[in-house]
Amino acid sequence: MGLFRRSKRSRAADPDRTANRADLEHLENFVRTRKGVEAYIEPRTTVTETTVILIADDGEWTRRRIDGPDGARRFAYRVSIPIYDVALMGYPQRMRDYNERRKRRPEQY
Repeated sequence: MGLFRRSKRSRAADPDRTANRADLEHLENFVRTRKGVEAYIEPRTTVTETTVILIADDGEWTRRRIDGPDGARRFAYRVSIPIYDVALMGYPQRMRDYNERRKRRPEQY
């Protein structure tokens, strides 16, 4: 039956797991429409590729896939925002505060 045999063909990466133009456009729009945006690189996991999380000065945030840490740095350089590694810096308190406000008053968001 061969249920546990490995396929001899190499499989292409799942297109849903890599960054695409729509991801970059969303990130660019977030930077254009918010103040004080900073980028944080989130490392690749077994489930997702590398992501970048953008956090505005009020704590509002968005996350999208990006083409690796170097791709995240190129993006931040291109849109002129600071970039940090979340594994080194952690998430800023303003993001946690924003999440808490959303939990307490979801009707306002």
